[in-house]
Amino acid sequence: MQKEIIKNKKELSTNPLRKDALDILETGYQAVLTENILAKSISLKKDILKIQNKKYNLSDYKNVFVIAFGKCANQSALFIESILEDKITDGIVLDVELEKFKKLKSQKGSHPLPSEKNIKATNLIKEISEKAGKDDLVLVFISGGGSALLSSPVEGIDSEFLAQINKDLMDNGVSIGETNIIRKHLSRIKGGALAELIYPAKLVSIIFSDVPGDDISVVASGPTVRDLTTKEDAKMILESYSLENPKSSLGEAISFLSETPKSEEKFENVDNILLVTNKIALEAIEKKADELGYKSLVESFDIQGEARKLSVKLVNEDSLDNSCRIFGGETTVKIIGEGKGGRNQEFALASLETLSKDILVLAVASDGRDNSDVAGAFVDFELFQKMQKEDLDWREYLDDNNSFEFFEKMGTQIKTGKTGINVADFYLILRK
Repeated sequence: MQKEIIKNKKELSTNPLRKDALDILETGYQAVLTENILAKSISLKKDILKIQNKKYNLSDYKNVFVIAFGKCANQSALFIESILEDKITDGIVLDVELEKFKKLKSQKGSHPLPSEKNIKATNLIKEISEKAGKDDLVLVFISGGGSALLSSPVEGIDSEFLAQINKDLMDNGVSIGETNIIRKHLSRIKGGALAELIYPAKLVSIIFSDVPGDDISVVASGPTVRDLTTKEDAKMILESYSLENPKSSLGEAISFLSETPKSEEKFENVDNILLVTNKIALEAIEKKADELGYKSLVESFDIQGEARKLSVKLVNEDSLDNSCRIFGGETTVKIIGEGKGGRNQEFALASLETLSKDILVLAVASDGRDNSDVAGAFVDFELFQKMQKEDLDWREYLDDNNSFEFFEKMGTQIKTGKTGINVADFYLILRK
C-alpha cells in the first residue's frame, strides 16, 4: 500500500472497532487514487494513445491541446504531461491549488462557490477551445468541483450574483442533479457548450464521476455532454425553491435562463469516457471488510437526501452482528443554523439519535474536504461516553448546523488533506 491517505489514523484508532473502520476506509481511498487509476487506464506506445479500450493515433492530429478542471485536475494533468511531453501543444489546468507544469498553464480557482478568478481562468479555457481546428485533438479531464471552477455565466450575471445563486442552492438543500440543471442553463460553457466551442476538433473527455448514479451529463454540469434538459426544467426547479425561500436569489435567476446546445452535429466528434466512479472504492471497501471478518454489503452506490434524515433512517435499520453496511452518494444539508460543518459531519452527528452501544457510523468526503479542512467524522459508544462526561448536548450542535465544532471537541474528525480524489462520499455503519 502507498502512503496512507488518513493522516490521523493512528491517533483515532483507540479501540478495535475504530481501527477496523479506518483500515476499511483507507482501502477505499487507495483504490481510487487518481494517479493509480490513470496509470491503469491510459498509456502511450509510439504515437498510439490508449484510453481504456479506445485508441488515438497522435500522428493524425496537427495539434494536441489539454484542458483539465476539477479537484482531480492537477493530478490528471501531471500524469498526461508526463506521458505526452512535447506532443502537447498547449493547455490549461484549473484546480483549487496551483501546480508546476512543463507545458501546461496552472490556474487556481475557488470552490465551492464560483468567483471572478474562476471566470477569468475559464476564459483562458475558452480561448484554447476556440483555437482548436478540425485537424486537432483536445483532451479534456473533468472531475468533481468542475461546476464551480468552470464558470462562464450568461450575459447579465456577474461573479457575485453567480456565487449567491450557488450559495442559495446549497443552503436550500437542492440536490446535485437539480443544481446542475440550473447551472447548465445559466452558463455559456456547461451543458455541452464546451463541446460546441471545441467543435470541429476531435474531443476526448476523460471523466471522474462524483455524482450519484454516475450520470456524466451531471458531472461538472456536463460541459462535453449533449444536454437533454431544457430551460423549462430549470425554471420549474427555481420556481419551486424560490416559493419556499422568496428572499433568495433563485426567483431572480429565472429571467437569465438560456437554452443549452442541442445540435447533434456538434457532438459527433466527441468521445466521453467515464474513467472512475465510487463503485471501485466501495467494492474495495467491501472486500477489505470481508477480510476483517465482517459480513459486508454495498447497499447503495448513490444515496441522496437530507443528511440528518437519511442518517437516522439508515442507522435505525437492523444491522447484523459483525456487519459492515456500505453506502456511497451525496447528501444535502438544509441550513437552519449559523454553525460550521459539512454534509458528512452532519450525517454522523445526526446518527446519535438512534446509535446503539455496538455500532460505529462514519461519513467522509472522498476529496478530503467536508465543507471544511476535514474529510468527515465518526461516532461510536466511546464518543457517546466522552460526550456525556463533558455534558455536551449534541442536538444543540445539530440544530445550529455546527457539526464541525462538535467533532473537533470530541476528537473524531477524519483528516486526509486534499486527496486529489473526487468520487462522491463514503458511508460506513459497522456493528460488532
